[in-house]
Amino acid sequence: MRKFAPTKFYLLILSLIFAGSEVYGQSLDELRKKKESAAREILYTNELLGKVDASQKATLGKLRLLNNQIEKRNQLISTMKSEVSLLQSLIDDNATVVQMLSSDLEKIRQEYALMVRLAWKNQRSSDKLLFFLSAENFNQAYRRIVYVKQYADYRRKQAETIASIQHILNRKKSDLENQQQAKASVMTEQESESRKLGEQKKRQDSVAKELQKKKSDLRNKLAQQRRIEQQLEQEIQRIIEEEARKTAKSGEPGGTGFTLTPEQKLAGTDFEQNRRRIPWPVEKGIITEKFGVHAHPVLKNVTVNNNGVTISTEQGAKARAVFKGEVSRVFGITGGNMAVILRHGQYLTVYSNLINVSVKKGDAVKIRQNLGTVFTDANDGDRTILKFQIWKESRKLDPEDWLAM
Repeated sequence: MRKFAPTKFYLLILSLIFAGSEVYGQSLDELRKKKESAAREILYTNELLGKVDASQKATLGKLRLLNNQIEKRNQLISTMKSEVSLLQSLIDDNATVVQMLSSDLEKIRQEYALMVRLAWKNQRSSDKLLFFLSAENFNQAYRRIVYVKQYADYRRKQAETIASIQHILNRKKSDLENQQQAKASVMTEQESESRKLGEQKKRQDSVAKELQKKKSDLRNKLAQQRRIEQQLEQEIQRIIEEEARKTAKSGEPGGTGFTLTPEQKLAGTDFEQNRRRIPWPVEKGIITEKFGVHAHPVLKNVTVNNNGVTISTEQGAKARAVFKGEVSRVFGITGGNMAVILRHGQYLTVYSNLINVSVKKGDAVKIRQNLGTVFTDANDGDRTILKFQIWKESRKLDPEDWLAM
């Protein structure tokens, strides 16, 4: 007859089998956080698109919002696929565990039933006494007493094992049912998001076709954007040259970088230590144009070079300092409204396309302090965008590597 391990040892084996479920749980939590983040961004993009759609005009701003929404919806669907795959792995593992537990439980019950029948046949106290008295010597009698006690303990432990396995089996069956329901729910969501994605791609194609008829306007806007970028670079270059002159006068070796006071050095160190934790330059927004060189969304064989990121936000939004620092420049840009440059030690942050600027050169600013209002372009479907850049002396940095996401 097969003998099962005592309860504690058996439960230890089961705990090792189930240990992987915690890892699965952590992975599911991470996927669900990503899904919630993508869903929030899609919802906010919908709000911005609703305001832009009121103009009924095909604009580059509308196309970029649609592009962003399609990208985020693709991410959402991809995350859902990963969640379904992970849930299926959990379902398969739990189904195996349920099958194993059910099989072992049945065998333990059969063994326990046999023990109960044997115990019932030998339940008379006279039989037990005769068993002890028929021993050939005292040592054999003692061993028989110990055997009877161990047999009784074994029966009790078998009963405990049955109860424990039954409890775990019930829990795993419940988990299995919940996971199957969760998988079905996610698959339904995935189908819904796929339909929405198809509808958005149709809208994207429609807006892109309309914009194809406005190539001349788009080229003019692109040229204007390049002029704005050049003006910003020129102002930053002036700051760098001024700092180089200060360094040369101070007689410090390698006089090309910024001359920093102890406070400015500390500010620069603090800024660097907060990489990926720096707050956004607007309270709510989405990145609709990324850093670096990328293809123009409409014009073929034309690239756009963005020295920072373009953040779409809502009308009346305030630009905020992403870190404590000092106002290094406030200036107007032809065709690009106002710009503010803040200095944080060796680092510069640039905020452009502002109106109603509320700071001036030399002001000390606090983190999240309002700098001005982001301009809303009534001629571009009420598009409200902030151009945001981060520099380390003369080197351009990707803001997405620094902002908290």
